[in-house]
Amino acid sequence: MMRSAPLLSALVALSMLPACSLQPLYAGGPQGAAGQVLGSVDVAPIPGRAGWLVANELRDRLSAGEAGTGVARYRLDVRLDDELEGFGLLGDDTIGRERRTLRARYQLVDTATDTIVLDATAGSDVGIDVVSSEYAVIAAEQTALERLAGEVADRVVTRLALMGRAAGEAGGE
Repeated sequence: MMRSAPLLSALVALSMLPACSLQPLYAGGPQGAAGQVLGSVDVAPIPGRAGWLVANELRDRLSAGEAGTGVARYRLDVRLDDELEGFGLLGDDTIGRERRTLRARYQLVDTATDTIVLDATAGSDVGIDVVSSEYAVIAAEQTALERLAGEVADRVVTRLALMGRAAGEAGGE
Protein backbone atom coordinates (compact mmCIF):
# COMPACT_ATOMS: atom_id res chain seq x y z
CA MET A 1 0.00 0.00 0.00
CA MET A 2 2.81 2.43 0.87
CA ARG A 3 4.54 1.73 -2.45
CA SER A 4 1.45 2.56 -4.47
CA ALA A 5 0.91 5.95 -2.77
CA PRO A 6 3.64 7.79 -4.80
CA LEU A 7 2.40 6.14 -8.00
CA LEU A 8 -1.16 7.17 -7.23
CA SER A 9 -0.01 10.74 -6.49
CA ALA A 10 1.85 10.88 -9.81
CA LEU A 11 -1.18 9.64 -11.73
CA VAL A 12 -3.42 12.24 -10.09
CA ALA A 13 -0.89 14.98 -10.95
CA LEU A 14 -0.69 13.80 -14.56
CA SER A 15 -4.44 13.80 -14.90
CA MET A 16 -4.50 17.47 -13.84
CA LEU A 17 -1.96 18.62 -16.47
CA PRO A 18 -4.46 19.25 -19.27
CA ALA A 19 -6.29 21.65 -16.95
CA CYS A 20 -3.25 23.93 -16.61
CA SER A 21 -3.83 25.34 -20.14
CA LEU A 22 -0.16 25.39 -21.11
CA GLN A 23 0.28 25.77 -24.84
CA PRO A 24 3.43 25.45 -26.94
CA LEU A 25 4.75 28.84 -28.04
CA TYR A 26 5.50 27.63 -31.56
CA ALA A 27 2.29 25.59 -32.00
CA GLY A 28 1.53 25.13 -35.67
CA GLY A 29 5.17 25.55 -36.72
CA PRO A 30 5.77 28.15 -39.44
CA GLN A 31 2.02 28.38 -40.15
CA GLY A 32 1.18 29.10 -36.50
CA ALA A 33 0.69 32.60 -35.11
CA ALA A 34 4.23 32.94 -33.73
CA GLY A 35 5.79 31.43 -36.86
CA GLN A 36 3.89 33.82 -39.11
CA VAL A 37 5.27 36.84 -37.24
CA LEU A 38 8.82 35.47 -37.01
CA GLY A 39 8.84 34.61 -40.70
CA SER A 40 7.83 38.11 -41.73
CA VAL A 41 10.52 40.12 -39.92
CA ASP A 42 13.43 41.79 -41.69
CA VAL A 43 16.35 42.80 -39.48
CA ALA A 44 17.67 46.27 -40.27
CA PRO A 45 21.47 46.66 -40.28
CA ILE A 46 22.95 47.27 -36.83
CA PRO A 47 26.25 49.19 -36.71
CA GLY A 48 29.44 47.88 -35.14
CA ARG A 49 30.88 44.45 -34.41
CA ALA A 50 28.30 43.75 -31.71
CA GLY A 51 25.59 44.84 -34.14
CA TRP A 52 26.87 42.49 -36.83
CA LEU A 53 26.87 39.60 -34.34
CA VAL A 54 23.37 40.35 -33.02
CA ALA A 55 21.95 40.86 -36.52
CA ASN A 56 23.34 37.50 -37.67
CA GLU A 57 22.00 35.74 -34.58
CA LEU A 58 18.58 37.33 -35.13
CA ARG A 59 18.51 36.36 -38.82
CA ASP A 60 19.46 32.77 -37.94
CA ARG A 61 16.63 32.50 -35.42
CA LEU A 62 14.03 34.32 -37.49
CA SER A 63 14.72 32.30 -40.63
CA ALA A 64 13.98 29.12 -38.64
CA GLY A 65 10.39 30.31 -38.33
CA GLU A 66 10.03 31.53 -41.91
CA ALA A 67 6.55 31.31 -43.29
CA GLY A 68 7.98 31.20 -46.81
CA THR A 69 6.28 34.35 -48.03
CA GLY A 70 9.51 36.17 -48.87
CA VAL A 71 7.78 39.45 -48.01
CA ALA A 72 8.76 41.27 -44.86
CA ARG A 73 5.72 42.65 -43.10
CA TYR A 74 7.84 43.98 -40.25
CA ARG A 75 11.22 45.63 -39.85
CA LEU A 76 13.21 45.16 -36.67
CA ASP A 77 15.25 48.22 -35.71
CA VAL A 78 17.83 47.58 -32.99
CA ARG A 79 20.10 49.96 -31.08
CA LEU A 80 22.81 48.38 -28.95
CA ASP A 81 24.68 49.52 -25.89
CA ASP A 82 27.84 47.42 -25.44
CA GLU A 83 29.71 48.23 -22.24
CA LEU A 84 32.87 46.74 -20.80
CA GLU A 85 33.75 47.82 -17.28
CA GLY A 86 36.49 46.75 -14.93
CA PHE A 87 35.94 46.01 -11.28
CA GLY A 88 37.44 43.79 -8.63
CA LEU A 89 40.65 45.69 -7.92
CA LEU A 90 43.55 43.57 -6.77
CA GLY A 91 46.13 44.55 -4.14
CA ASP A 92 48.42 46.07 -6.78
CA ASP A 93 45.60 48.30 -8.14
CA THR A 94 45.06 46.19 -11.24
CA ILE A 95 41.67 45.03 -12.42
CA GLY A 96 40.93 41.41 -11.58
CA ARG A 97 37.50 41.10 -13.22
CA GLU A 98 35.47 42.74 -15.96
CA ARG A 99 31.78 42.80 -16.75
CA ARG A 100 30.56 42.96 -20.33
CA THR A 101 27.00 44.17 -20.70
CA LEU A 102 25.02 44.12 -23.93
CA ARG A 103 21.65 45.87 -23.99
CA ALA A 104 19.37 46.20 -26.97
CA ARG A 105 16.46 48.54 -27.49
CA TYR A 106 14.43 47.21 -30.35
CA GLN A 107 11.37 48.34 -32.23
CA LEU A 108 9.21 46.22 -34.47
CA VAL A 109 7.88 48.45 -37.23
CA ASP A 110 4.97 47.57 -39.51
CA THR A 111 6.39 48.33 -42.96
CA ALA A 112 2.97 48.99 -44.53
CA THR A 113 2.01 51.79 -42.15
CA ASP A 114 5.45 52.64 -40.72
CA THR A 115 4.03 52.38 -37.19
CA ILE A 116 5.84 50.88 -34.22
CA VAL A 117 4.11 47.68 -33.16
CA LEU A 118 6.50 46.78 -30.34
CA ASP A 119 9.06 48.84 -28.44
CA ALA A 120 11.07 46.85 -25.90
CA THR A 121 14.50 46.16 -24.47
CA ALA A 122 16.57 43.04 -23.90
CA GLY A 123 19.96 42.56 -22.39
CA SER A 124 22.40 40.36 -20.61
CA ASP A 125 25.79 40.56 -18.97
CA VAL A 126 28.71 38.27 -18.27
CA GLY A 127 31.75 38.36 -16.01
CA ILE A 128 35.28 37.94 -17.34
CA ASP A 129 38.39 37.06 -15.33
CA VAL A 130 41.35 39.27 -16.15
CA VAL A 131 44.52 37.21 -16.33
CA SER A 132 48.13 38.11 -17.00
CA SER A 133 47.92 37.23 -20.70
CA GLU A 134 46.57 40.15 -22.69
CA TYR A 135 45.72 37.82 -25.58
CA ALA A 136 43.65 35.61 -23.28
CA VAL A 137 41.72 38.61 -21.95
CA ILE A 138 40.96 39.89 -25.46
CA ALA A 139 39.85 36.41 -26.52
CA ALA A 140 37.62 36.14 -23.45
CA GLU A 141 36.08 39.56 -24.17
CA GLN A 142 35.30 38.54 -27.76
CA THR A 143 33.87 35.18 -26.69
CA ALA A 144 31.72 36.96 -24.12
CA LEU A 145 30.40 39.33 -26.80
CA GLU A 146 29.52 36.40 -29.07
CA ARG A 147 27.67 34.66 -26.24
CA LEU A 148 25.85 37.85 -25.26
CA ALA A 149 24.78 38.41 -28.88
CA GLY A 150 23.14 34.99 -28.87
CA GLU A 151 21.43 35.58 -25.53
CA VAL A 152 20.07 38.97 -26.57
CA ALA A 153 18.84 37.54 -29.88
CA ASP A 154 17.09 34.71 -28.00
CA ARG A 155 15.29 37.21 -25.78
CA VAL A 156 14.22 39.38 -28.71
CA VAL A 157 12.91 36.43 -30.72
CA THR A 158 11.05 35.03 -27.71
CA ARG A 159 9.37 38.41 -27.19
CA LEU A 160 8.41 38.60 -30.86
CA ALA A 161 6.98 35.06 -30.73
CA LEU A 162 4.94 35.93 -27.63
CA MET A 163 3.60 38.99 -29.40
CA GLY A 164 2.70 36.86 -32.42
CA ARG A 165 0.94 34.27 -30.31
CA ALA A 166 -1.03 36.95 -28.45
CA ALA A 167 -2.05 38.53 -31.75
CA GLY A 168 -3.09 35.12 -33.06
CA GLU A 169 -5.21 34.44 -29.99
CA ALA A 170 -6.82 37.85 -30.28
CA GLY A 171 -7.49 37.26 -33.97
CA GLY A 172 -9.01 33.83 -33.38
CA GLU A 173 -6.28 31.70 -34.93
